[in-house]
Amino acid sequence: MKKTLEGIYVALTTPFVGDQISASRLKDNVRKLNATAVAGYLVLGSTGESVSLTDAESLELVEAVLDAASPAKKVLVGTARESTKGTIDFTASLPARGIAAVLVRPPSYFKSKMTREALRAHYLAVADASRYPVLVYNMPQNTGISLEARLVIDLASHRNIAGLKESGGSLAFLAEVVREVHADFHYLLGSGSVVYPGLEMGACGAILAVANAAPEMCAELFRLFKSGQKDKARNLQLDLVPLNKTLVEVYGIAGLKHAQDLRGYYGGPTRLPLLPVDEAAKSEIAALLKNQGF
Repeated sequence: MKKTLEGIYVALTTPFVGDQISASRLKDNVRKLNATAVAGYLVLGSTGESVSLTDAESLELVEAVLDAASPAKKVLVGTARESTKGTIDFTASLPARGIAAVLVRPPSYFKSKMTREALRAHYLAVADASRYPVLVYNMPQNTGISLEARLVIDLASHRNIAGLKESGGSLAFLAEVVREVHADFHYLLGSGSVVYPGLEMGACGAILAVANAAPEMCAELFRLFKSGQKDKARNLQLDLVPLNKTLVEVYGIAGLKHAQDLRGYYGGPTRLPLLPVDEAAKSEIAALLKNQGF
């Protein structure tokens, strides 16, 4: 059965010119990505440096993506704030058009108090208030909080919680969740290194940072898998692993943005406190892209 949010989504970077956001550069990137087979876009995710943006900047970027995305592409928006009220209020401030779902990471500043009960209360309140379907976001590398599988399974019963983006990369977590949630629940992978095995185990797609630099490769892996060409999909996954590791895990957003620049998109600088990559890293990234045929 085809799920409504199935496929590969690009976790968009945020273009800066100097230290100012550039909505026009973001529109240019999205228009170029429209020509690829990705399913859509996530704006204001971790890769978009969302925690470094003001609410006004965030809303400007959402409008830019909605304006530039083709009708065939779905738009997801990250709306998490450190309080439940803040998350509800920012979600309510989004444009009442064109948004397929919102992505909500757990609050993490008071992490020692983020018990299963506190997180459950947070997500249920957000889901009750949101006009958009909610995707729960597990990103332990950044938040320091690893959502429990049982919590996700519990939350899946809420009528307005549509799925999960799981960026911890645990296939055991996937196996525990997908066997117990209902058939319409969206399990979206957050790591480019486990797309093929994740799809094989029941995920319906992925939201990927590496897709900023290699959208064709990521979308083709999904297409091959869905069309039953699993040997080719597996081989493409093996090629994607070193690309994902270097651009996302080793050099992070700054390295990913440099790869975008090399591929004809606009990456540009990161916003402090994130630092740019050095010349040695730039040379490594260029050689890696060349080796992959880009």
